[in-house]
Formats: sequence, structure tokens, C-alpha cells
Amino acid sequence: MTEWFRGFAESISEVVGTAWAFAAALAIVVAWGVTGPIFKFSDTWQLAINTGTTIVTFLMVFLIQNTQNRQGKALQLKLDELIQTQKGARREFVDIEDLTEKELDELERQFRIYKEKKNKRNRPGGTSG
Repeated sequence: MTEWFRGFAESISEVVGTAWAFAAALAIVVAWGVTGPIFKFSDTWQLAINTGTTIVTFLMVFLIQNTQNRQGKALQLKLDELIQTQKGARREFVDIEDLTEKELDELERQFRIYKEKKNKRNRPGGTSG
């Protein structure tokens, strides 16, 4: 079932991310709006769009999240591969996504210090190297 859902989620995400899907959704909303006077803007008329959009939104959240999780994992693996193959790269950055918030904050602080030192060296009057 997992593989079926992955394929289904990817297919739906590709389709609903197109200009045609947006145009279709816009056409539905416009058609709904145009029919308002016909149905005298009744509660049932309003309920139709509310129910439809709620159901679609609810289902799309899961489909899009599945696709995002998969793409995020693939990107992370690609970055891990690049880190492992680069001479001089810090190997502790492989699987960095598993660190705690505190550990990530510490790495961010280290990069900020590194950046400040680098910027200081590159300023006129600073040392180069």
C-alpha cells in the first residue's frame, strides 16, 4: 500500500500543481458564484462550496505532505552524499537533521562566528587570509 500511495500522491501533486488545475478550480468557484442568484444564495448553496473545499483541502494536506517528506528525504540524502565525498567537509554534518534544537543552535552559532571572521578579513583594512 505504501508504494501505491507514494505513486498516487506524486501523481496528484504533479497534476494539482499545474496552471490547468488552478484554472479548473477557479472555474468551479466562478460557476458556484454565478449560480448564487439561481439558488437565492441559500444555505445549501453555501454548504456545497464549503463542504467541497473542506474535503479537498483535508485530503490534499496528506498528499502534499507525503510528497514533501519524500522530496525532503531525497534532498537530504543527496546532501549527505556530497558531504561524504568532499575532501575537508565536516562528516558530522551527515544526518544533521537528527540533531536536537540545542545542537543545531550551536552549529548555527559556529557558522555565524565563522561568517563574521570571514567578513572581517574581507573588509578594507582587514587581513586577507
